[in-house]
Amino acid sequence: MPRIPRQQRAKSTVDSIVEAGFISLSRHGLAGTTTKHIADIAGVSVGSLYEYFRNKEAIYEAMQARFVRDLIGVLQPLTPRIVRLPLTEAIPVLLYDVQALLLRDDQRYLRYAREVFNADVRFELNDVSRSLGDIVVQYLLHNPQYAGLQRLATMSYIFVNAGMYTVIRHMSDPNPPVTYDDLVDGLAHMVSHYVRMERQLARRQQAASEGGVAHRP
Repeated sequence: MPRIPRQQRAKSTVDSIVEAGFISLSRHGLAGTTTKHIADIAGVSVGSLYEYFRNKEAIYEAMQARFVRDLIGVLQPLTPRIVRLPLTEAIPVLLYDVQALLLRDDQRYLRYAREVFNADVRFELNDVSRSLGDIVVQYLLHNPQYAGLQRLATMSYIFVNAGMYTVIRHMSDPNPPVTYDDLVDGLAHMVSHYVRMERQLARRQQAASEGGVAHRP
């Protein structure tokens, strides 16, 4: 059974192996990568690699966890800024910071996401969705005019999960059908359109209700 790194040296070895996994993935692809590739890049023996990871799939799991951790690390600090912006500005701020993460370090995470999507491998983003859900809650607390929208929980779930998947899928596509700017603009206006229509509907329903009360004998 692989051992849990407790000493700093062991943790550094594990970090080196995970980083080497990203490099190997960009060179050899998901299927072509071997534990020897990863060990050679990390500067460790294959035996040392197996002390911490049972196979290359376990390394891929650690890579995904690293990606999710860093993505949440980008999203959470944005909350104080986002909650003070209108929706058409808040959503682009968030999405362009996600783009910056995917492009940094020689597109390490983008190359990873592209390989994962092309191989149709399970891509777990539940923690990211929860983090975005927390941002939505904070936005509503600072913008109570939106709190009474119908189907808010359902629509928030759809926008958060479908939106994040679409962004990563778009950036993983070497020839996307639209530009990233167009995608960001489209997602921002889709959300703002939903909010605007729901608020109009709520006002009409309130007016009808008040009118019915006023005319009641």
